[in-house]
This record gives sequence, structure tokens and C-alpha cells, in this order.
Amino acid sequence: MPPLQPTPLPLLPVEPHDHTGAATLERLAAAPRYNRWMFDRLRRWVGPHVLEVGSGIGNLSDFLLDRDRVVLTDTEPFYLERLRAKFAGRPNVEVARLYLPTVDGALADERFDTIICLNVLEHVRDDGRSLAVMRALLRSGGRLLLLVPALPSIYGTLDAALGHHRRYTPRELREKFSTAGLTMRHLEYFNLAGILGWWFTGRVLRRSLIPAASLALYDALVPLFRLERLLPWRVGQSLIAIGERP
Repeated sequence: MPPLQPTPLPLLPVEPHDHTGAATLERLAAAPRYNRWMFDRLRRWVGPHVLEVGSGIGNLSDFLLDRDRVVLTDTEPFYLERLRAKFAGRPNVEVARLYLPTVDGALADERFDTIICLNVLEHVRDDGRSLAVMRALLRSGGRLLLLVPALPSIYGTLDAALGHHRRYTPRELREKFSTAGLTMRHLEYFNLAGILGWWFTGRVLRRSLIPAASLALYDALVPLFRLERLLPWRVGQSLIAIGERP
């Protein structure tokens, strides 16, 4: 199957509530190698019926279009309108509002074999309850694919500006998965190369937005960064956790 190509985004006269978050997503949309690298690390766990929690402007949603059913969600009208416009005409894609840890409407009655939640849980105050809610939306044997920021020691102005309540440790994730009734099937660090840049930008320069030029350079070097999987040990800017509903 040929690689999926990102769908162009139309401009809509709607303003986001979180301007920093929206600007960050727009800059990440211009980092296709990074987005594909992230999805490639998750691809083998993605089933045919997918719920994406916190789809934003659809940077990762593009890679889900070959699935049987995809429900894209977010909290803000700005993002929901962008998603509806971007994926209009896709019969297998639905867009719905979801504000963790609550689930409203028909979504509460549906069960998925895959829930994807990337760089979202750190924004939610009650992350433990949110994990339990996502577990309830899974079928038996279904999997939660989670990516969260790691290394609390590098928390800085970038995190604060994006509304991050925390950065996670492996032990913390294991404990929260267990409490939520999820069996941890896989846990690994991701993105070793991003640690220094995130620390320097957020702790030394104290900026609130990732510099576009730095992100462009980083994206160009992603083929090199992918080699981290060959290392006998690893640490990373993020953690990937795969949880399963028994």
C-alpha cells in the first residue's frame, strides 16, 4: 500500500482558545518525518476500530485513514471544525467532542479495539480517572496506545505554556495503569534526541514555543534519530505505553 499523504487543511474563521497549543500543532504539522516516526512506533498495535483522543488538527489522524472506523475527538470547537473540514467526505471518519474524564452521547455506548492518546494525558488534571474512562471505552482485549512527556526534571516554560500538569516516570505510569484496570503490555522511552532541545528551550531560554527553525532541522535529522532503537539502553523525551483491557 502506498504511504498516505497528509490532507491539506483549509483556513477557517474560528480562533482557538489555546493559541500556544494551536501554534505548536501548526509547527508540528510541518514536521512530517517526526509525525511518521511517532506513528511508526505505534503502528503494530493499531486495530481496525480506532478512537483518537485529542486529535488537534489531525497531524497523526492522517495515518489512520485506512482503518475501518475512526472517531477523532477534541475539546475545542476550533479543532473540531478543522477536523470536520479536513476529513469531509471520508465515510469511515467521524468527528466528536470528548472532554476527559467525561464521555457524552453515543460515544459512551461505543467500544473500540484501539484508543490512541498522544500528548494529551499530561493536560488533564484527573489523569487517573481519565485512564479508567478510556479503559471503559475499550473492548475486552482492546488496547490503549499512550504517549506522554517523560523526565520531570526537564519540565520548563514550554510545558507550562502548553498546559502540562506533569511529566511522567515509568513507575508512575505502571501504577496508574494498574489502578485504572489496564494491563501494561509495553513501555519504552521515545525520542532521545529531543531531550536536550526541550531542556535548553524551556529551562535555559525559557521560551513558550518551539522555534520553527530548530524544529525544521530536527525533522530533517529524524532518519538519524530513528537509530535510537539500536541502543542497548534508552531514555527519551517521551514515554510510549501500551495498555490492554483484560
